[in-house]
Order: sequence, then C-alpha cells, then structure tokens
Amino acid sequence: MDVYEAVTTRRAVRGFTDRPVSKDVLAQVLTAARWSPSSSNTQPWNIYVVTGAPLAELKKRATERVATGADWDEREYTMYPHDMPAPYRDRRAAFGKERYSALGVARDDWEARQRAAIANWDCFGAPAALFCYIDRNLGPAQWADTGMYLQTVMLLLRAEGLHSCPQMAWSQVRQTVADVLSPPDNLMLFCGMSIGYEDPTVPYIRTGRAPLDETVTFVDG
Repeated sequence: MDVYEAVTTRRAVRGFTDRPVSKDVLAQVLTAARWSPSSSNTQPWNIYVVTGAPLAELKKRATERVATGADWDEREYTMYPHDMPAPYRDRRAAFGKERYSALGVARDDWEARQRAAIANWDCFGAPAALFCYIDRNLGPAQWADTGMYLQTVMLLLRAEGLHSCPQMAWSQVRQTVADVLSPPDNLMLFCGMSIGYEDPTVPYIRTGRAPLDETVTFVDG
C-alpha cells in the first residue's frame, strides 16, 4: 500500500472483528513510528499498548462505569472551545448528523445515541488498544508533535491492513484507565486508539472533507 492509499483509506472505524492483532506487527508499526517529527527531537508521546486480559478488564470497568451513569472524570484539557466559530462548528455538526444517520439513530433518540456512544468503552470490539499520554509540563508545540506521531501510527497500521479509531472520549474515564495502566503522576491521558481488523458488516458513511480552496491558499511567485 503506497502512502497516498494509506492516507485516503484511513478513517475512524467503529466496528472491528475479534481477529487478534499480532504483537509483532504492532511492535513493527511503533518501531517505525518513532521516526515521526518532533520539535528538537523531544518525542513527547508516552504510549501504552493494551491487549488480552488487561484490555478486557479495562473494557469491563469502563463499560460498567458508564452504564451505571457515573459522573465523567473532568477532562484535563479543552476538547472543543465553548464558542467554536464557523466553519469548524458546522463541520462538527455535520459529522454528528452523518454518524448517527449511518446507525439509523434519530437526532432526538437520546437513549439510542447513548447506546451508540457506549461502544467507545468496548473499543468498538477491537482486540487491541493504544493509550497516548503526554507530560503535564509540556506545551502546545509538543501536543502538535504528539498528533503527528498518532497520524504516523494510523498510516502505518493501514499499511499492515489494519484500521484504527482515535478516541479522545477515553479522557472522560481517565481514572479508570489509570487504575489499569498505573501511569506516572506527571502524565496526562490525551486519547485512546482502538486497533484491529474492520468488521465490514457495520454501516458507516464516509465523512467528506472541505474542498481544497477552503483550507489551502497558494501564494504564487
């Protein structure tokens, strides 16, 4: 798979089979991903890869916690600005509409939307997950570096025939994740990532992208 195909076929998959993911393949992907760019080679990402019994335990704890209606953990970072301006607000709203339409969930069917959301805590059935932490003392540039690293991981997974779904939702149950992974106190959970082989029976609508001239300006000499 060439890099263009990896980029254009990568998407947030929300339905995986239980086919195991080879630890050797994951190690190969993450070994290559070490070469992702970072300012002054700081490499600010701290990664936990979870499979098998530990992942089953984490899924169980998170799912049970959410099912009982327990309060979310307070996020340690702002996911979306309260007053997000257009066009970003509009793109986000369009995505939500497409996502639930693909599942046949009506806008006002709160119970069905909750059932769909709870699938996050089962990693959408994926047999492997990655949790990305960043040091609390680092700043916006290092967060950007971490994003580039995660994109590199997702593209390398595509090269291996795998799919993924990055999930910032895990930050809402960060203490449950910490209870299983025991990260150092200086680390903050940024996101999880479900990893596995796509279940082709799960419906989806491919989210579109803005036209090039809406996000790119060419300044010609």
